[in-house]
Amino acid sequence: VQLQASGGGLVQTGGSLRLSCAASGRTFSRYTIGWFRQAPGKEIDFVTAIPWSDGTPYYVDSVKGRFTISRDNAKNTVYLQMNNLKPEDTAIYYCTAAAGLETGLGFSSNYRYWGQGTLVTVSS
Repeated sequence: VQLQASGGGLVQTGGSLRLSCAASGRTFSRYTIGWFRQAPGKEIDFVTAIPWSDGTPYYVDSVKGRFTISRDNAKNTVYLQMNNLKPEDTAIYYCTAAAGLETGLGFSSNYRYWGQGTLVTVSS
């Protein structure tokens, strides 16, 4: 599967952005989709994931209540709605995919497919 992330940009603190992750392939519904981010000079961190099975999203504590992940299997697309953005959210955001993944959603090594990343910059 190939992934194409889009929707990044420059926003002020408190603003919103919606990222999209468009996937190729006919079995998109069987893939768990995750979002990871990498801030300048830091390691890649887990943000959120939506499993292929029951669709119950998981979030890192720092984005709970601000970010919402959703998927539209008919459009092979996953969305990440980001509200009340903070400067510490500044990073390159990567969408990722793993076939049939149900555990270990927060570990980047469990995702085989990665998109090219989209830059989110939050100014203070």
